[in-house]
Amino acid sequence: MPAVLATDAEAGATVLEEILPGTEAEDLPAATLPPLWGKLLAALHAASPPVGWPWHLRGRCEEAFDRIGPRLSDPANAAGISEPDWQRAIRRCETLLDTQAANVLLHGNLHLGNVLDAGPARGLVAIDPKACVGDPCFDAVDYAVAGAGHEGVEARCQRPAAACGLDGGRLFAWSRVVAPMAAIAHLTYGGPEPVIDELLALSR
Repeated sequence: MPAVLATDAEAGATVLEEILPGTEAEDLPAATLPPLWGKLLAALHAASPPVGWPWHLRGRCEEAFDRIGPRLSDPANAAGISEPDWQRAIRRCETLLDTQAANVLLHGNLHLGNVLDAGPARGLVAIDPKACVGDPCFDAVDYAVAGAGHEGVEARCQRPAAACGLDGGRLFAWSRVVAPMAAIAHLTYGGPEPVIDELLALSR
């Protein structure tokens, strides 16, 4: 994470270090990312959750379903993601939450736009967290789902999993939870058809 240089609680302001070169992970060569992502996850999850930390992955997931669910009323989204698909994702999510064997401090919003390159000596740096406590696989799910329409989500699950000791099958299960949310984003903003097709298939 970036170093905090100064804070002003009264003003609600925080000054963070500048990350250089600061290239977003989605703009880095794809072949270089699996080991870098694994190293980033290992470093993030090595930090112990603060005692009494109030935010948990269950609440993070409930917030996401509540926020995105109303977008199913858009006919373009409903044509791709049906109400049964959405309810299936919720049930899959509940199953994973009920079977969490490990709980770590999660970034909670670790998509490729929230990860910056800090150069070869330091590697990747995560920004803009929604910190919560829960299943370590969750922090790899956005990276895995971004493989849709490229090498494929299931294939992409195995690489960061191997790099930092995650359960690849469990990460794939989380990918099927997140797939309908990602599909709605692509349907809304006109994403590439191969990406949408794979996300829709994962949602069913």
